[in-house]
Amino acid sequence: MSAELDYDAADVTTWGARNAHDPTVVRADDGSWYMFSTDAGAGTAESTAPAGVHMRHSTDLVNWEFTGTALPGVPGQAAALTGAPGLWAPEVVRWPANADGESLWHMYYSASTFGSNTSAIGLATAPDPAGPWAHQGLIVATEAGVDAQNAIDAAVTFDAEGQPWLTYGSFFAGIHTLRLSLSDGMPEVAGAKGSLIAVRDVAVEGSVEGAYVLYRKETGKYVLFASYGSLFDSYNVRVAVADSMEGPYRDALGASLTDLDLEPWQAGTKILGSWKFDGGPTWIAPGHNSVLVEQSVGGEEYFMVHHVRFADHGAAQTVEHTAHLRRMFFTDGGWPVVSPHIFQGADKEILSAEEPIAGLWQAARFTPESEETAESSRVLIRVLSGPEGSAGEVVRCRLALTAGGSGEPVTVDAVVFGAWDDSGQKSVLSFSGIDAGGHAWFGSKGD
Repeated sequence: MSAELDYDAADVTTWGARNAHDPTVVRADDGSWYMFSTDAGAGTAESTAPAGVHMRHSTDLVNWEFTGTALPGVPGQAAALTGAPGLWAPEVVRWPANADGESLWHMYYSASTFGSNTSAIGLATAPDPAGPWAHQGLIVATEAGVDAQNAIDAAVTFDAEGQPWLTYGSFFAGIHTLRLSLSDGMPEVAGAKGSLIAVRDVAVEGSVEGAYVLYRKETGKYVLFASYGSLFDSYNVRVAVADSMEGPYRDALGASLTDLDLEPWQAGTKILGSWKFDGGPTWIAPGHNSVLVEQSVGGEEYFMVHHVRFADHGAAQTVEHTAHLRRMFFTDGGWPVVSPHIFQGADKEILSAEEPIAGLWQAARFTPESEETAESSRVLIRVLSGPEGSAGEVVRCRLALTAGGSGEPVTVDAVVFGAWDDSGQKSVLSFSGIDAGGHAWFGSKGD
C-alpha cells in the first residue's frame, strides 16, 4: 500500500489505494475485500474520478484494484436537496438476516458541499458488496439556517443487544448518534437527529468529524474514534470509551468528549497524527478512520482503515492522499493503539528468530496539544512486566521508555508485535502503547 511507482492520476488502473478518502473496508462472502471511499481524486478530471462512491477490490488487503462506482452518480433525491456533485464517506455494513433468512448489505453515504450543513445521509442496499446497489431513501437530512447538526460521515454500530445506531456529524454541532430500525435500517423515529456524544469549542471551529464507534463484546465497552483538526493538514485520530452507545465517552485521563470547559485539545486520547520515522516518508493528516474486524483462530483481529496525505505532494488543498490499513491492538488497559507501519501481509510480520524487547528503538510520541509532525527519536526500552522477547507474536507488557538513553523513564501500557518496515524492506519488532500521561507512543526496534 505504499505509493505506486507507476502511478498516473489520469489512469484509475494505476491508483491502487491512492485517492481513497474516508475509506471503509468489508469482507465479502468469497473471502475477498472491498474498499469504499469518497468520490475524490487529487489532480484528476471529473471524468477520471466519477461520482457514485468509489470502489476497490483486494484479495490480500495489500493490493487494491479500482473497480468503478457503486452508484451511477448522486441519487436524485440527495442531489436535489444538497446540490452535491459527488458522494462522501460511505459506510458499508452487512445487515442481519430477516425472517426469511435474506441478508442485504447496507451503504450509508453522505451528500453535501464543502463548508455547508445542507446535507443528507442516504441508504443504498445490495445483495453483495460488488453490487448491484440500489438507492432506498434518505436517513437524516439537515439544512443550513434550520438545523445545527450536519448530516455527513455516517458510521453504523450494533450495540450489545444487536440494535443498530447511526453515528454522524461534523464541525457544525459535533457528533450525534441515532437509533435505527433493525427491520429496514431507517431511523426508529422519523425526523430524529439523535444524541450528542462529542463536540469541540468554537475557538477551533468545532473541528471534529469522521466518527466511528466500535462495540467490543469482550469488554462490553463502546470505543469512539473521531478526527480532530483540518482534513487538509492537521487531522489526527482521537479515542474515548463509554459504557453505552450514547456515552458519556471519556478518554484515557477521564475527560469527556462533550466537556467544553476544557481546552479544545485536551479531550480525546490522540493515538495517531502526522508522523515521520528516520529514513521514511512524512505522512500528514491521518484521519476519518473506520475499523475492519477480522475473525481468526486466535480471536478478533483489528485493522484501522484511514486516509493520509503525502507531505511533499502538491498544495495544501490538493495534496495527494491514499488509504492505509494498519494493525490495531488493545492494551491491557483497554485502549486501542495502532502499528507504526502499513499492513503488508501477515507473512511479513514474522521475524526469523525471537528478539529481546529491551534495547534501542526508534519511537514517536503523539502530543495532544500539538498539530506538528511527530518525528521519531532514539529511546531505550526495558521491560517492567510481561514477556521479555517476541518473534513477531503479539505480546502485552509494561515498558519503561527513556528518551535519548538518559533522563526519567516513562511507563507505557504497551503491545509488542511484528510488522513490515516498508522503508527498510524488512520485518521488525514494533510496539504501540499509552503512557500514564495519556500520550500514545509507537515505534520499531533498531537505532
